[in-house]
Amino acid sequence: MGAVIAELVKVLRRVPFLSEKTRGAILALVLVFGFSLITYFVLDVIRISLGLIALVVASAILLKTTFALQTLKRFAEPIAQSLENQDLESARKDLQKIVGRKTQGLDEAHVVSGAVESVAEGIVDGITSPLFYYALLGVPGSVGFRAINTLDSMVAYRTEEFLDLGWMSAKLDTLANYIPARLSALLIVVSSFMLGEDWKGSLRILRRDHGRTASVNAGWPMSAMAGALNIQLEKVGNYALGDNIGNRSFDHVRRSIRIAKVSSYFFIAAILLPLLAVTSSFLKFW
Repeated sequence: MGAVIAELVKVLRRVPFLSEKTRGAILALVLVFGFSLITYFVLDVIRISLGLIALVVASAILLKTTFALQTLKRFAEPIAQSLENQDLESARKDLQKIVGRKTQGLDEAHVVSGAVESVAEGIVDGITSPLFYYALLGVPGSVGFRAINTLDSMVAYRTEEFLDLGWMSAKLDTLANYIPARLSALLIVVSSFMLGEDWKGSLRILRRDHGRTASVNAGWPMSAMAGALNIQLEKVGNYALGDNIGNRSFDHVRRSIRIAKVSSYFFIAAILLPLLAVTSSFLKFW
């Protein structure tokens, strides 16, 4: 997807008489509908030519590329490990792999904050959103969401180069994550209760701070996580979520990973499977 996006941007910018916003709309719509339709037709051909078993296997393989239950731990655990070893410089380098902000010069508390924020947001982008659209629209829906998310990560920046080109991608990402972000926040509260974390604090901070980020979605899972861990998550100059500004340590990163895992499993059991049952019944009815 990334390679296609990069090439399509080059092609669109060579087309005369189009505004940057028009190019951005074409880019987003072609990518999302293109990948979704290709997925649909590929799976349909497999079903017709190879049968049901082959369809199930191919669908499972394609679906697995759109979400990752273990990715959060794979990227966040090295940060916790480096901090536990008192290797702040390595922790900063590991954090740089998963955040857009500059990590050079960050103190330990803000490295922890960045890692926990990424874990909280990753629940939505990496797990609940793609599975939510799988439940509604099948594998093509999950692939379509991944296209939106990839576009957002590549062109939806508030810079002179991408401000107009990425506007549609940013709007689609906001819209696509709207429901999953709020579901994820509530699941963090429930998971906090199940793990013995501060679920009351999670709910309180969620209600108070979810609107403090520029993104209408990001503040929901991050504020719920801040309250659950009883810490403050801060991106200097942008937002501060939660009350406790001290005592941020590597242990908070690991606890956030545990909350994320339980939230993900709870989403599958309590939301994904019932949604699949409803959509399957609806399709049979028609």
